[in-house]
Amino acid sequence: MIKKIATGLLAVAATTALALSLPTAASATTSDFPDDSSEFWGPVFSKYHLAKAQGRVDVEWDDDESNTARVTGRLYDLDDRDYDEGGKCAYVKFEASDFEDDWSTVYTKKYCGSPGYKKFFFQEHDVFALRAKVCQVSPSGGFPTKCGRWDYLYTAESE
Repeated sequence: MIKKIATGLLAVAATTALALSLPTAASATTSDFPDDSSEFWGPVFSKYHLAKAQGRVDVEWDDDESNTARVTGRLYDLDDRDYDEGGKCAYVKFEASDFEDDWSTVYTKKYCGSPGYKKFFFQEHDVFALRAKVCQVSPSGGFPTKCGRWDYLYTAESE
């Protein structure tokens, strides 16, 4: 009985290994271009979770080094303190990397209005990677503070 079980397990393992190797080989011959992708991202929070952003990123490839990334989302102001009590607005910053690994800011958005959110949309061309950071900022503007960490929303390497 134990021999039958062991033989069966070996057969399943060999079949699984073969099945896992086939899709990779087949997909390599069908296209040299990365696949288009569509992913939900977030939520991404500021420090102390007083602001957040979340949404969707869609990447459409024209060829192996040309694409368009479209980002939609919502920016939430979760700081319910009055401004004279130190309350701040929600702020999100997006950076994109091109294929030479040069990072630059491609979009920022500020929203004041707890509780609530503001929708946003932007698109960027020739994106190798895209990341977002959520912060808080004074209602009158200025330097963003209480930022959370950078959250990577998309990388071409993952395709």
